[in-house]
Amino acid sequence: MAQKTVEVEDKQTGFIRGLGLLDSTMIVAGSMIGSGIFLVSTDIANQVGSPGWLLVVWVITGLLTIVGALSYGELAAMMPKAGGVYVYLREAFSPLWGFLYGWTFFLVIQAGGLAAVAVAFATYMGDVVPQVRSTAWIIPPIDISRNYAISLSWPQLIAILMLLLLTFINTRGLRLAKLVQNSFTSAKTLALFGLILICIIGLKADVIAQNFSNMWTPQGVNAFAPGFDFVPAVSATSGALGMLIALCVAQTGSIFSADGWYYLTFTAGEVKEPRRTIPLSLVFGTVLVIGLYLLANVAYLFTLPFSEIQNAPDGRVATASLNAVLGDVGKVVMAIAIMISTFGANNGLILAGARLIYTMARDGLFFRPAGTLNRRHVPGMALIFQCVWACVLVLPRTRSYDDKTGAVKLDAAGSPEYGSLYNNLLDYVVFAILIFFVMTILGLFVLRYKRPDAERPYKAWGYPLVPAIYIMAASAISLVQLLYKPKTTWPGLIIVLTGIPVYFIWRMFNKPMTGPPLEE
Repeated sequence: MAQKTVEVEDKQTGFIRGLGLLDSTMIVAGSMIGSGIFLVSTDIANQVGSPGWLLVVWVITGLLTIVGALSYGELAAMMPKAGGVYVYLREAFSPLWGFLYGWTFFLVIQAGGLAAVAVAFATYMGDVVPQVRSTAWIIPPIDISRNYAISLSWPQLIAILMLLLLTFINTRGLRLAKLVQNSFTSAKTLALFGLILICIIGLKADVIAQNFSNMWTPQGVNAFAPGFDFVPAVSATSGALGMLIALCVAQTGSIFSADGWYYLTFTAGEVKEPRRTIPLSLVFGTVLVIGLYLLANVAYLFTLPFSEIQNAPDGRVATASLNAVLGDVGKVVMAIAIMISTFGANNGLILAGARLIYTMARDGLFFRPAGTLNRRHVPGMALIFQCVWACVLVLPRTRSYDDKTGAVKLDAAGSPEYGSLYNNLLDYVVFAILIFFVMTILGLFVLRYKRPDAERPYKAWGYPLVPAIYIMAASAISLVQLLYKPKTTWPGLIIVLTGIPVYFIWRMFNKPMTGPPLEE
């Protein structure tokens, strides 16, 4: 009688090494593809002002992402441990740097991302089920200050239920979690490819002629007001300097849409043959997604005049493209595709993110219960901690005011307009994410110096030139954002810095965990 194949338990860590090359690639791709690619091109189009430069923004993001993946691959192969970026910063610089990343990750990057994606899922459900609309209140907004309120609408409730369901699935073990991940990543990759194919088949010759006959001349652009008196106000029409600044500012949306590729490194303790599998998966996954993102933007330009991309209602450029080809049914088709995409994205984020929290707890830098594995060899308490905080971030709302009059903004129905706190937090941390990207790749150079004899099954392609170019490019983008978007960059830096006193408090009252990782 044939024996059933049993996945291998790592006796030292307690994790099950059950992620193969396909599973790992699905985590990379699935964590990247959420709702951003279907929305952010409208903002980017308004910043750069022409079809050609819109595509250039995505090419720059693609190159940065792929080079980042090639560089992270060396670190992952060298240190195939749960925790990923947190571990690389800890080992290259100090435990403080690792903690500052982990603190920002848990507080905002992870929880804010989970909340945003979950609410996007529920919001697009409203296109299929009209009763699920943003103003369908269970508890109407309760103002708690001039700038903030708290509420519970049907989309918010559905978002919370989605987070609870996916967290429960992930507590049941790696096998079930990766089954969900593989299924939904395959489905949403096909959905994105289907969007591209439909738009290419339904292309409009007059639109293509209009968009590509004058593809490099900016028009209808937003000006960039500097945050400092010594910095000039510019726009994409201000010559080479203005366009360079526009390209840097526009990276906020595209980088956020392509973020998540490095989440695989958090799960390194569960990857089979990690020294080979992780570098390959990072490259395969990022190349696949960036290729689809570029094609998606070409598809938009095949079906919509550029001015319509700039003015797509609520930024729903993908929906507008499908509507142009399929009519009103395009809205429903796109909503279903985005629901599939966001559900799969959050599963990948939940699966991977808890491993970083677990590693911090093992180091004595988070609540100790999060540093244990449950009977199914997954960090159950870490999953619960991240779920609770993400659900909390779904509830607060921001109050909107007119910049000129100071009056409360009203929606189409004449009711006060409310935003979401997590969206503000995510705006703040894009700058911080870039800083940590730069620090991590600097860590590549530091570890080559500190540990020249360490085993490196894979070495970063093009070292030292290519990683150095990445550092310079990402630093330049960060500097431009600091000068021209201070309202969102400084708060992000402050969020990071709040981790310094927290770090020393943890170190004072907590010690690294040395006992067995499995719960008794």
